[in-house]
Amino acid sequence: MTADSSRLRMGILGVIVVSLFAAMLARLWYLQILAAPTLSLEAQNNSVSLIATEAPRGRILDRNGKVLVDNRVVNAVTLTRDDADKHPDILDRLSPVLGIPADDLRKRAHDDRFSVFKPVPLTEDVPKEKLIYIKEHQSNFPGVDAVQLTQRDYPNGALAAHLFGYVGQINDKELGPRKAAGYKAGDTIGKSGVEAAYETDLRGQPAIEKLEIDSKRHVLRTLGFQPAVQGHDLQLTIDLDVQALAEESLQQGLDAAKETYDRNTGQLFKAPAGSVVVLDPTNGSVLAMASNPTYDPRVFVDGISQANFAQFQDPAGFFPLNNRVLQGLYAPGSTFKLVTGIAALDKGLIAPIDTVADTGSITVGGQIFRNALSMPHGRIAVSQAVTVSSDVFFYDLGKRFWEGRERYGPNAIQDEARILGMGGLTGIELPFESDGRVPDPASRKKAHDANPQAFPTRDWFTGDSMNLAVGQGELVVSPLQLANAYSAFANGGTLYAPRVGAAVLDASAQVIRKIDPQPARKTEVAPTVRQPLLDGFIGAVADPKGTAFPAFEGFPLTQFPVAGKTGTAEVAGKQDTALFSAFAPADNPKFEVTVVMEQSGFGAAAAAPVARRVFEKLAGIAPQPVNRVGGND
Repeated sequence: MTADSSRLRMGILGVIVVSLFAAMLARLWYLQILAAPTLSLEAQNNSVSLIATEAPRGRILDRNGKVLVDNRVVNAVTLTRDDADKHPDILDRLSPVLGIPADDLRKRAHDDRFSVFKPVPLTEDVPKEKLIYIKEHQSNFPGVDAVQLTQRDYPNGALAAHLFGYVGQINDKELGPRKAAGYKAGDTIGKSGVEAAYETDLRGQPAIEKLEIDSKRHVLRTLGFQPAVQGHDLQLTIDLDVQALAEESLQQGLDAAKETYDRNTGQLFKAPAGSVVVLDPTNGSVLAMASNPTYDPRVFVDGISQANFAQFQDPAGFFPLNNRVLQGLYAPGSTFKLVTGIAALDKGLIAPIDTVADTGSITVGGQIFRNALSMPHGRIAVSQAVTVSSDVFFYDLGKRFWEGRERYGPNAIQDEARILGMGGLTGIELPFESDGRVPDPASRKKAHDANPQAFPTRDWFTGDSMNLAVGQGELVVSPLQLANAYSAFANGGTLYAPRVGAAVLDASAQVIRKIDPQPARKTEVAPTVRQPLLDGFIGAVADPKGTAFPAFEGFPLTQFPVAGKTGTAEVAGKQDTALFSAFAPADNPKFEVTVVMEQSGFGAAAAAPVARRVFEKLAGIAPQPVNRVGGND
């Protein structure tokens, strides 16, 4: 090797070394000078994490301050994710202690709902003796701890479950628009009822813990903590005692119906479901809202299994999650005669003294339309027709309205129904309300043109108006719509948006926000229209010929007069729906009660006795057991 070749090699090596040092210095200059602000911020974000823990939700109270929905503290067993990964056999050892399969514990330990930086609650409501055992054998359960969590609590069990609704884990659809408000995956949110309607008020401010973490996502220390703030309390218009009585009465009525034979089929009534709603007609407040079958909201606490939720969707169980007061749609039967009567008197189709000869049936176009049991009522005016529930009288009105449509308009009855809120949402704040249907010639044509196979009839006929006049045909309304219509008649013409919320309260029970009555529409009901119908409704209850008289026999009507209307709706392929809608005191209405019972027979026999028991409570009388009575319509 020559001296020149050695110098050449040393020169090349020197160039390489200098180049490496130059590249390193350039990189250091870039990181420390040019990229320093960005990298500094990234380093800070990567080393600090904000962990939010949900606050307890606000309580739900009745109108008198009684607690309906509360929170309770539960003992929970938790496990850190690090220890779950480092010691997979921990869950095998915990399984027999907790009585939970190890595979279920593993799924829970890696559930994405829970923060990766916080211990995961494996199970809740753990008996004290099991917690003591775990503490005494802590060396066998590294990373396992016992903590206290808050859960929704229902002091009255399943009472008013449909009204309260339930809470559950937020889903992707719900999360999207709520991220800006601080919601995150795994948070609890109201899914139905007032829990959903007043979510913003009931949800508190979460606890925020600021953690320092290393590059391996291990928690190094706590940098700060902001405690949770419980959500606001919600006071309802509901009266707990009336709610309990309404639910109990409805159950008694359904049970009584199931022991009664249907004269049409010779079989016992199925009576699978029903509802009761009690309104204050002076302001639209809901005092009670009962739907049967019901469910226990406690099954939704900490999440519901797919198997349990599937049971709620089984048609054999008659869909207990459905709030039939809002979502049930029924032909109103003879309770709809309120609407037809107002339209006939207001439009001048009849005067209060005009009579019709009721022979028990009426024939139009070769088709016979009959009273219940074809019973004749003789020559009667509108008041008597309401009292005895003469279908013939109202069939005649429907026929005359259609034949005189050029004078009265093609939708005289339908227009009055819509004025009273039927066929549309009532405006109640609860979600998932059904709007119903008030059919007319235009809707019939539209449905046919859109789907001729499903709706083969395009035209509207005289018989359609006759069926509409007695609350049959394609007409369907919700129990809440029916109750609201009778409330508007009772108070003189003001249709309110029903409400269940009364006020939002802070932790010291001070009012933050009042929830005022919301008049939706004001319509004048002339005395010449109102009085004949009111007399008929009073007679339906107090007159020995009245359809509801057997149900209210012995009730102190002189001290607490009740005015109401029975109804029986025919349903294709099913037994009749029983209905009764009434208000009291008749001379100064403070309460409106509507009862709807599916496949339970005559409204006079099944629904009216249930309403009587509710009115006994409202009148301050000791409620007696529901006794099914005889009666038609």
